[in-house]
Amino acid sequence: MPDTLKIGIDLGSRKAKFALMRGAEIVRLADLDTIAFYKKYGSIVGEELSLDLLGSGIFTAGELAEAAITVTGYGRNSINLHGARVVSEIKAHVAGARAQTGLADFTLLDMGGQDTKVAHVVAGRLNDFVMNDKCAASSGRYLENMAAVLEVSLDELSSYSDEPIPLDATCGIFGESELIGQILRGHPLSRLCAGVNLTLVKRVLPMLKRFPSETLVITGGVALNGAMVALLAGSCGMAVVVPEHPQHNGAIGCATL
Repeated sequence: MPDTLKIGIDLGSRKAKFALMRGAEIVRLADLDTIAFYKKYGSIVGEELSLDLLGSGIFTAGELAEAAITVTGYGRNSINLHGARVVSEIKAHVAGARAQTGLADFTLLDMGGQDTKVAHVVAGRLNDFVMNDKCAASSGRYLENMAAVLEVSLDELSSYSDEPIPLDATCGIFGESELIGQILRGHPLSRLCAGVNLTLVKRVLPMLKRFPSETLVITGGVALNGAMVALLAGSCGMAVVVPEHPQHNGAIGCATL
């Protein structure tokens, strides 16, 4: 019997991510800006979220007719997507990390647009987790704001890790003021960018220390920041693994469940 098609959807705070899978094979990945996606293709019908997935052009009519759909999403409120199974973010991201890496024992660090999650996985099962969703200072939104202050792209910001300038503010807003002060002191752009990347490491290390293991799997859009990953690898005491598709990990996890 052929493997059935499965669709996984991760409605994140910044990006809506989509995965089409047949069995364990990834057929297609896609992502759209969440707000723009909701405006163009979303509506509330009978207290349920309705998405025009066909109109979005991500999936064909045949794929939507055949595939089972599983969805997860950002925030405390559950997402009642019409015709879909809903799972928690943690469950989706653990499943995605397992599917992408093949690991059964690891600590998962998921750094998204507006929150950070750390989960401890033992023998393939979620053992415990902690979540920071009260402050965006260790998230992609923080990086976007700091890149804007420095007038660089996220790609350029993510390329610097040497000789970071210390930035100690624990709040994203105060962090911008501190960064401006360091700019006025004439520090090189490369060291300022490295300092921003190091602040992320300093903010997530206390969360990681709660769940030590041999391997750290990093997912979410921030996992694409190579400098931050390198700085974290030098500080956390664990072997660091970044899956092939870190930003789509939640959608892949939904499709595999």
